Amino acid sequence: MFLPKPKSSVLKQLFFVTFQNPILSRTNHLYQKLPQQYTQTCNYVDVYMKWKKDSYFESIEHIHKSKELKPILSLKDFIAQNPNGCIPISDVSKRGLQFDVKIKVARFLRQYPSIFEEFVGPKYNLPWFRLTEEAAAINREENKVLEEYKEDLKERLKKFILMSKEKVLPFKIIKGMLWYLGLPEDFLQHQDKNFDSSFRVVELEVGSKGLGVESTKKILSVLQKNAMRKGLYYGEPMEAIEFPLFPSKGLRLRRKIQDWLKEFQKLPYVSPYEDNSHLDPNSDIGEKRVVGLLHELLSLFVEHSVERKKLLCLKKYFELPQKVHKAFERHPHMFYLSFRNKTCTTILKEAYGDDELAMERHPMAMIRKKYIKLMKESEVILKRRRANNPFLEYKKLDFEMDSVNEKRREEEKQ
Repeated sequence: MFLPKPKSSVLKQLFFVTFQNPILSRTNHLYQKLPQQYTQTCNYVDVYMKWKKDSYFESIEHIHKSKELKPILSLKDFIAQNPNGCIPISDVSKRGLQFDVKIKVARFLRQYPSIFEEFVGPKYNLPWFRLTEEAAAINREENKVLEEYKEDLKERLKKFILMSKEKVLPFKIIKGMLWYLGLPEDFLQHQDKNFDSSFRVVELEVGSKGLGVESTKKILSVLQKNAMRKGLYYGEPMEAIEFPLFPSKGLRLRRKIQDWLKEFQKLPYVSPYEDNSHLDPNSDIGEKRVVGLLHELLSLFVEHSVERKKLLCLKKYFELPQKVHKAFERHPHMFYLSFRNKTCTTILKEAYGDDELAMERHPMAMIRKKYIKLMKESEVILKRRRANNPFLEYKKLDFEMDSVNEKRREEEKQ
């Protein structure tokens, strides 16, 4: 005997009935389901979204110039920390790897005359370098911001660690994320000054140490705080929170993807600071937890962006799926992927939306903007010098040929 085949509309209704979350009124939210009462299913997670270029996100200079700015600020700090405020080229000429400089350090410094001023030293006519007046002024402003926002920056580091599985992260992982968290490069070297009682140094593998955080208070994510401010969240377990969506112009999703996204928004929100052991990582709820964690990570970063390969290094410690990069592709209304500078950069769209209260601009990001403006002035200075001295055109050709030869030598070594 054959049973009649149910209609697709009936199947769909049965399929999503377990995800209905009664938060339409203040009274209904008290009757939330417990985590074990949810049937965790995998509805339509293997989604391919077509990438759409967005000129607005492609033009955010302080994000796309970060890769170039980082070694400049490393050298700036090295010079500024010298008691004399200047250094001979011999102090840094053989330390290009330390500062992530791919060419000769002297040549690199000369590319930015608006930041580094060259002069003849007191001995042996060696070239010396110091900061220009403009760069020194921004450096003083940066130090003031670091002092005023010291507790805020430390709190970001604490949250970053608390999102990890064991609430402990190796020093090498933290060191690679200091730039994104807005902390100085030498932050981990001054433990007595920078670590309070909530931090603890932990022995990990042989010869390896990590940093852990102990916290008993409940931490709310940025998403929870914003939803609570708007009266859309009451702090109950397994309560649904919808992600803010910011579609790019000309980006249209297929109907079945729109349907999936609509149901995905109704799923319970699991904070990245809460236990997620009861979740099936292959379910839609498991994916929402991953997306929420990525949202919170980017919210903590002062530029609300990060190179995607940096996040892939966190998979082991944050319980992220092997193909976590697909989460960015499945949610183009939340994340934007830029492929400028021969790398993939993830940008949180919400941080650059119209709601200024959602995520405030961090002062450290504003400081980096000032350095980038100074970098652009270097291009004008060099162009003016070449116009006034045609001989420099030949030096420019020599510089370009040296760069090509260095690149060839590196390729041969590989």
